[in-house]
Amino acid sequence: MLSNHTEQAVYLSRLDVSHPLSSFSKHAFELDGAQWPSVEHYYQGMKFADPDLREAIRTAAHPLDAQKLAKKNKRKVRGDWPAQKVTIMTRAVYVKSRTHADAAAALLSTGDAQIIETSQYDYFWGCGRDQRGNNNYGRVLMSVRAKLRELQAQEDSP
Repeated sequence: MLSNHTEQAVYLSRLDVSHPLSSFSKHAFELDGAQWPSVEHYYQGMKFADPDLREAIRTAAHPLDAQKLAKKNKRKVRGDWPAQKVTIMTRAVYVKSRTHADAAAALLSTGDAQIIETSQYDYFWGCGRDQRGNNNYGRVLMSVRAKLRELQAQEDSP
């Protein structure tokens, strides 16, 4: 659930390919021994233990295609997925931000603002239509932003 302090907030959609903070943005990165075209490709691929299915998702032409392929195979999702999905998303966003200076700069430029994923229908990753969603994607971004600040402070110190 979102706090009531949204005066200083950044709103974004995970699905907006053009936004550098989106999980759909085309910022490729290497993680777990493979090159992933987007955070969404990685997130959807990691739902499955089957290496062939992971590869099909990894090589999907568009993040939406990766998402659709994962939905089509939802009965094959790893048993531990519910406990792992936020960690998986966090790893992907972090590595993307460390790989692409523009993504890191966009995240750091949000300052101390609350970051809100605006999905009207996704109450887990987004804020939901009534703003009562968990906003976990926004929370992931804010967590990675804090880590990037720590790293920046370490690099700036003598």
